[in-house]
Amino acid sequence: MKQVAFIFLSIISVTSFSQKKSKSESLSFYFPGKEWIHKKPNEVGVDAHKLKTAIDFAVEHETKSSRSMEQNHYQTFGREPFGDAIGPMKDRGPATGVIIKNGYIIAEWGEPLRPDMTHSVTKSFLSATVGLAYDRGMINSINDTVYKYMAPIELYSPLKITNKADQFGTPQMIELFDTPHNKTITWNDLLRQTSDWEGTLWGKPDWADRPGSKPSEWLTVKRNTPGAVYEYNDTRVNVLALATLNLWRKPLPQVLKNNIMDEINASNTWRWYGYDNSSLDGFVELLLQAVK
Repeated sequence: MKQVAFIFLSIISVTSFSQKKSKSESLSFYFPGKEWIHKKPNEVGVDAHKLKTAIDFAVEHETKSSRSMEQNHYQTFGREPFGDAIGPMKDRGPATGVIIKNGYIIAEWGEPLRPDMTHSVTKSFLSATVGLAYDRGMINSINDTVYKYMAPIELYSPLKITNKADQFGTPQMIELFDTPHNKTITWNDLLRQTSDWEGTLWGKPDWADRPGSKPSEWLTVKRNTPGAVYEYNDTRVNVLALATLNLWRKPLPQVLKNNIMDEINASNTWRWYGYDNSSLDGFVELLLQAVK
């Protein structure tokens, strides 16, 4: 199932790549600042006609999927077990692109300034927050087992008028790594999606994400030794996100903004939203501060 909107991040970001210069070229290098300079294609040695042909091709071959991300979800990943979306969704804009040569913008089309959902590319932003934790000594080694770093996690649940007996025996804490199998999982396993973590998080069982073709085997699948088998699985990415949040004890969007996005002069129009059911006690105040 598509784990919609746990990592919902919209960002405008472009990267310039240094290129080898010939002997006849100047040794001075241009690096764009926060405001990018535009140049005509022929000013940087690009054929304007061929460039337009490439852009026209890109626009004409926009994906056939609906621009309604809600509709697109339920027509694809939403058909999987427990595939309902539990976070905010935003319709996407038209086919959009920016072309950069030598650090200069030489073409753009569509709506480059429009924030849109970026989906799985945001896994790179999540792993960056883990890298920051490692750099600060919060993780001694990425080969350490994660359970040794984890405190019990309490879900945030507003006070409800109900009979306490109705909830008697229901777990009141999240223990991400309390099974014999999960206790052997390392940070490295989670980062490389080789953990084979077992369990349910935010109402999404691990087996329900891109399940096999034989439903009779979904609940009895053999567990692989962590690190042995790669499997793309969004529930397990959410486990990494929650474990990292529990480590930092502050919102990961705040960690990303303060230590990476602001440092590279990224725009301030991106947002990273959690699931509707992913609020945690101890983080609520910080989350409220982060959105002021």
